[in-house]
Amino acid sequence: MHLSFEQQLSGKYASLSAKLKEAADFVVSHPVDVATRSLRTISKEANLSPATFSRMSTAVGYDSYEDLRDVLRQAIDQRSNTFSHRIGALQDRHNEGDQGFLGQHLLDCATNVQSLEAAINPATLETCVERLHEARRVLVLGALGSTGVAEYLTYMANFIADNWSMANRMGASLASGLVGLDEQDVLIIMTKPPFARNAINAAREAREAGAFVIVITDTHTCPALIHASAYFIIPTQSQHFFSSYAATLVLCEVMVGMLASRAGAPARARIADVELRNRRLSEVWVDD
Repeated sequence: MHLSFEQQLSGKYASLSAKLKEAADFVVSHPVDVATRSLRTISKEANLSPATFSRMSTAVGYDSYEDLRDVLRQAIDQRSNTFSHRIGALQDRHNEGDQGFLGQHLLDCATNVQSLEAAINPATLETCVERLHEARRVLVLGALGSTGVAEYLTYMANFIADNWSMANRMGASLASGLVGLDEQDVLIIMTKPPFARNAINAAREAREAGAFVIVITDTHTCPALIHASAYFIIPTQSQHFFSSYAATLVLCEVMVGMLASRAGAPARARIADVELRNRRLSEVWVDD
């Protein structure tokens, strides 16, 4: 399975020359054009020579410029397929006798998780965790398919900190959650295609208020990225009709683990208190 162009680029970008960086930036900003239009046309629009695009492709790790275009076409095909089309393809494979969904989906999830290290800039991760550690308030917003993962992230963080909350949990007003945000606060947005409009709008509102906005998505086309202080583009490819969240869950667990490691004695005391109250409230099963 190919890494996306952004994932392939992330580990090589710093080593590229200025001209090759221009070519790579153009590809990131115009993936559909690069995938569907001639190299001559792309070169003219980018004001770069065709040879520059070819050198950039090999410098990033592709065999050729055409190999890069093939990866972009595959990504576009995956994005253009609606859930209904993808479930149709899944059912067609089953009807044709393909009984290997279990193994294939496990392989897809494992590949996504293995690709996660290349997809994450360690400096960006450290910056985000440090901002979370220092934040006055941390709001988490994940709509549609990302809702459950956002809930899980907030659940984990609440064991070690008392300043995390869901931005619009259980029907609460999103607007009321965003009121009062400033440069002391952090908003974490999780959104993947199809993008939730309220997540995009919340990212804009929070950034305009001065908050540090972390966007977790799986494509550079996410409209919230323009408002992000930092972002992670996480691999989610699979043959499922739904995007795989396996790598996203791992990222959430990594962030909370790194946060816990620097939280010190107050976090240990809070976890002990939470566990004690869980037993008092009979929220967890305890053998007699």
